[in-house]
Amino acid sequence: MNRLVLFLLLLVAGPVAGQGPEGQPPRWVFGNRAGLDFSGGAPQAMEGVAMNSVEGSAVACDAAGSLLFYTDGTSVWDRQHQRMPNGRSLDGSPNSSQSALVVRWPASDSLWYVFTTDFQGGDEGLRYSVVSMGRRGGLGDVIRKDELVMTPVTEKLTAVRHANGRDVWVIAHRWQSPQYLAVLVTAGGIQLPPVFSTAGSMHAGAGRNAIGYLKASPDGRHLAAALWKEANKFEVLDFDPASGEVNGRVVLEPYPEAYGVEFSADGTKLYGTTNGEKGEDGTIWQFDLKPGPGSDQTKYNTIVGRSKSRKVGALMRGPDGRIYVARDGARHLGVIESPNQPGEACRYVDDGVPLGEGRSRLGLPNCW
Repeated sequence: MNRLVLFLLLLVAGPVAGQGPEGQPPRWVFGNRAGLDFSGGAPQAMEGVAMNSVEGSAVACDAAGSLLFYTDGTSVWDRQHQRMPNGRSLDGSPNSSQSALVVRWPASDSLWYVFTTDFQGGDEGLRYSVVSMGRRGGLGDVIRKDELVMTPVTEKLTAVRHANGRDVWVIAHRWQSPQYLAVLVTAGGIQLPPVFSTAGSMHAGAGRNAIGYLKASPDGRHLAAALWKEANKFEVLDFDPASGEVNGRVVLEPYPEAYGVEFSADGTKLYGTTNGEKGEDGTIWQFDLKPGPGSDQTKYNTIVGRSKSRKVGALMRGPDGRIYVARDGARHLGVIESPNQPGEACRYVDDGVPLGEGRSRLGLPNCW
């Protein structure tokens, strides 16, 4: 790991100007029947959630913040926590890190895309379905299912707003390949073929090497990827919101069982979760992407939290700017209270937010 290269590359990238969350809903559904409602400010546990997902999930809310539907990549539940009639047997997997992602169709207020990824580079690959909220008196239904985009892909899946402010890039990674793919979603629909970019590591080998999260920085100009074992590392890359191209690479290694990644709201810090060689050392790391002049470059990678849970998983920046940490089997999420602050000043709290009747697993909703 070359600390000087990391510093210079990110410094050259210029200041990060956060533009606020794009698709961060005020209601989250994840884990074993767990949910959080941020609509009143401080998150409150949601009751009645039907989903039980080991890893990935995604949530759609309307402009007022009301829940529309949620999914684990195989089923789609409406706001009354009932499966939509046609919302069964989608080709994703609740055992995929980022099993699903929802994107509103740019030309419509009632149509949503649901993108899904298969488990550990499986044959179903990256697919999309379409949910219409105009069906069943506003409860919605799936009107198009499992259209293939690319196979095989890893479990990584995120989105970035196009530079034109209207369209959306859906970003994934090919399996057994060094290529990222960016699919443009426009008012005219899904634009294929994707934009392919060769950048970063080869994602290949045993199926478990497909595991791990992909996230974009708040300004959409950087990506961070967690590569689980045997790769055991994080990578930071550049993304062009105009062309969909991925370039460059900074490698942070070794970090055994690297899984979750998230940027702070101001874009100056990257956080990652690891679970050690034997999956029994849940650790939260902070990487300082913009160390100040004269700062100690050896301290840009800092352990800011350890969990009493055997495993930690996804990281997710909330509507309140705090970063939430999935803790497998726990009745609380961990919370990074002040993610923009350096080192332990970010204040990690292990029993940060109670989940009521629900339990955390490894995933949090895949929002962008």
